[in-house]
Amino acid sequence: MNDAMSASLNDEMMKNIDWSKLGFHYTEPDYIVRAACHEGVWEEPYATQDKYLHLHVSATCLQYGQEAFEGLKAFRGVDGKIRLFRWRENARRMAKSAEGLYMRPVPEELFGRAIRLALEKNIDFVPPYGTGATLYFRPLLIGTTPRLGVGPGRDFEFVVIPSPIGPYYPGKFHCTSFIVNRHVDRAAPFGTGQFKVGGNYAASFRATEAAHAQGYDCLFLDAKYHRYIDECSAANFIGIKECTKEQSTMYKVEYLTPLSSAILPSITNDSLMTLAKERGIKVTRRRILLEELSEMTEAAACGTACVISPIDKVVDPEQGRTYSFGSEPGPVLSELYHALRDIQFGRAEDRHGWTEVIEIKN
Repeated sequence: MNDAMSASLNDEMMKNIDWSKLGFHYTEPDYIVRAACHEGVWEEPYATQDKYLHLHVSATCLQYGQEAFEGLKAFRGVDGKIRLFRWRENARRMAKSAEGLYMRPVPEELFGRAIRLALEKNIDFVPPYGTGATLYFRPLLIGTTPRLGVGPGRDFEFVVIPSPIGPYYPGKFHCTSFIVNRHVDRAAPFGTGQFKVGGNYAASFRATEAAHAQGYDCLFLDAKYHRYIDECSAANFIGIKECTKEQSTMYKVEYLTPLSSAILPSITNDSLMTLAKERGIKVTRRRILLEELSEMTEAAACGTACVISPIDKVVDPEQGRTYSFGSEPGPVLSELYHALRDIQFGRAEDRHGWTEVIEIKN
């Protein structure tokens, strides 16, 4: 297919996109961006319409799971400008994941050039302001060296996959329910839980799919004791607790989130903690016993896709106990959710330098 035909088909497809009805699923873009690394040297990223990877069947990503990925978004703001949100943090987290799986890290500036190129080549896929939709990027790093003997590869492929996605909450900001699972461990304390790698997610499917079949998301506990809150499905956990006078004379409310070597360091959670501190909320990262849910007034999962996903209840079937937080999102989490969204969409001042306005040259 020549470029003129491709452009014509794309224009026709764009006319048919109902931005307000997009879900969190893959929509084919015009281009992806790729860069290869051979013998430790990275090539410059380039855009291609070929959406398929040509891999040897013995590539280390297939044989031994040598793979890492990220997720970030571009937002069209209230002023019409396009903003990337904290992409450098994604680049740094991917570099840590690469080091954890003995892969060659993608240099931070190369990561940024690849994201900008993917944005530029798919500019028509950035949803209009007011729809709640965004352009999502899935950076992917894989080992491509053919190998049968156990060991890391020397060659790597970096790919940026863009896709427009709808708002996590297409209508009303609403709550979800979770169920506790003590029989599947998402990640070991000194394993790969702190890295964003596909194996962590594949290992969780037994639990998450079983939870979904019952109408819940899955709450994972720590792998060693099965007593402490670990992750909410594939997201970080947040709990809101009122402070008593005995606990604190300075704070009325506490923002609690787990501290664990098996938890992915969430960029969204980090941003929310900063916003919470600015609002006079005490922020604490520590191990959180499951039973402490009874002391919390609000609870949520947080991540790139949803920002904040409030929890209405957590069911613990083995203990015959249900922890309830109400059917409506609580005031503290609602305020933090809207505060972060306002920064991302340019409705509020970005005092932290989290967003980068991208100028696209015609």
